[in-house]
Amino acid sequence: MSHTSKLHQLLIPITLLICMVNAEMEMDDTEEFTRPNITNAGSKTFHWLMTLLLLLIVPSLATVLTFAEKLHTSVFLQLVSLGYAALEALFLRFPDGDGVENRTSRGTAWFLLFLNGATVFVGSLNSGTNWFLKNKNGGEVHWIANLGERSIRIIHRTLSVLLTLTGWIKTCLAPVAMFGFCREIHTGQCIAHGIMGTAFIGYGLFYALILVLPYFRETRHKNSQDFYDSLVMTVWGIVNTFTEHRWGREGWGHGDYQHTAMGIIWWSGGLLGLYLGRGGRRTWIPSLLLIYTGWAMSEHNQHLAISTKVHYMFGLSLMLGGFIRILEITFLLNDERSIPGKIMSFQYLPSFCLIESGVMFMAANEEQLRLVLRLEADHSSYIMVVTSAAFLIYLWFLLLLELYQTLTASYKIDLTRYASVSGTDREQQQNDDLASFELDDLEEDRR
Repeated sequence: MSHTSKLHQLLIPITLLICMVNAEMEMDDTEEFTRPNITNAGSKTFHWLMTLLLLLIVPSLATVLTFAEKLHTSVFLQLVSLGYAALEALFLRFPDGDGVENRTSRGTAWFLLFLNGATVFVGSLNSGTNWFLKNKNGGEVHWIANLGERSIRIIHRTLSVLLTLTGWIKTCLAPVAMFGFCREIHTGQCIAHGIMGTAFIGYGLFYALILVLPYFRETRHKNSQDFYDSLVMTVWGIVNTFTEHRWGREGWGHGDYQHTAMGIIWWSGGLLGLYLGRGGRRTWIPSLLLIYTGWAMSEHNQHLAISTKVHYMFGLSLMLGGFIRILEITFLLNDERSIPGKIMSFQYLPSFCLIESGVMFMAANEEQLRLVLRLEADHSSYIMVVTSAAFLIYLWFLLLLELYQTLTASYKIDLTRYASVSGTDREQQQNDDLASFELDDLEEDRR
């Protein structure tokens, strides 16, 4: 039986999983929610779009150019972003209905300004400019000269990535500031949703990076990706177990049980994944943990019915991503790391499911969902809009990876010839080369 027919048969449970509908869910009574009084919607929307463009999209593009060694263009784009970051910190605001911008958003704007300035400075050094390399006497600045080109390159790349990540945080904080969310008792929930949601998005983007770039996809590192996934889940689970509840200092609540239990299953399963994934072997443990996490999230009962439904969709996305990942590892790849020189369309789905689940979780905090009810929208419309954001994030990241491959021509490199040349295979390759060389000499002597 071919892999395709096997996958078709195994996709039946996925279809059933998607078709599951919780018929017992009820709609919220929206009579108590009045429509919000949104002022200056046009100017605020334009401001947010400019922030999205100049503090996230442009820096992410500059980061790709930095890694592709197109340094002059990269520094120019970062300089453009620096100019807007200065305007953002000094003059522009994201005020709420009372005309106040929260301290976190304001502080992020200033941090972004200084980080952007540092990135431009190091980028200028990396690109070889003489602006900062010479002192007023015409000699070299010793501490810069002592850093070395390699160190400057690493620092510039690191700062470029951090700049993009901070731009993402600023872009996400802007609506929070404008609507006056995440204050007082809601702060903890917002932080949890923001961190966990961003982590799932990053996890999905990391999957996509390993899938698309040949250097990572066809590498023969001693440990597989599943081993490192298990390691991260183990560490995260331990942290979750002992931070979600203050053991011995407070009583246990409904949420404490849920989050602590999730931490326990992550480090327990992660340890098993480390054992099964040792020596470069593939394992389905990280995917199974995603399924259990998704199931637990889909069963989280919330105060609002719309919140329960959004959490349900978040859990469904995680379960789907984990289930497809198991199919990919076990049946599509047959426990191999990749199909040499080829990416199946099916393989793009797990990373998208992770990205969608992350965006969905970020959009599932209670204040945000109350706003949806006040706007007289329902959960299905909201979920489709949030999923649209996941599509756009995934598209932009894939475009960035495509640009990187085009600039570096890495898509033309065939790594499959060298993938198995290790140990005895390398010796055999050397013997074959030597025999071929000797035969060529004999042919020339006969002539």
